Amino acid sequence: MKGGELLQPSIVTIQIMKTPGNEDISLPSKMSEFAAGFDLYAATKDSVAIAPGQRALIPAGFSLALPVNMEAQIRPRSGLALKHGITCLNSPGTIDADYRGEIGVILINHGEDVFSISRGDRIAQMVIQYVPSVEWEIVQELPSSNRGAGGFGHTGV
Repeated sequence: MKGGELLQPSIVTIQIMKTPGNEDISLPSKMSEFAAGFDLYAATKDSVAIAPGQRALIPAGFSLALPVNMEAQIRPRSGLALKHGITCLNSPGTIDADYRGEIGVILINHGEDVFSISRGDRIAQMVIQYVPSVEWEIVQELPSSNRGAGGFGHTGV
């Protein structure tokens, strides 16, 4: 297989609704043809200033109805992280298939300066993922592996 080849030629339809008062806020959108994430936009009424070390919940102006076998992951934007130290506090944040409220993004400022977010600014990205159905199988012993029980840093990194 070559890079850029389409693995699953399918489109998933997801219902999305702008929350009241946010008709001017862009829906999640991809910034390039093969981007994995959809950029999310701030739906704040006023500008929000986040001081260094502080966090804020920023509304995204929409709700969705995901299929039961999917989740939406909210992730930081790399440009905001690199240039300003702005990231998502619980990353990735998970939007479950049964959640119907407005999507919000918890941003934290790890930078040195106050960071201001204005209405319509790109604040995070959302990646849609499949979630498999899982059944637990209780066993008395797990199969062996090369790693075994090696934990954090076991490879020397």
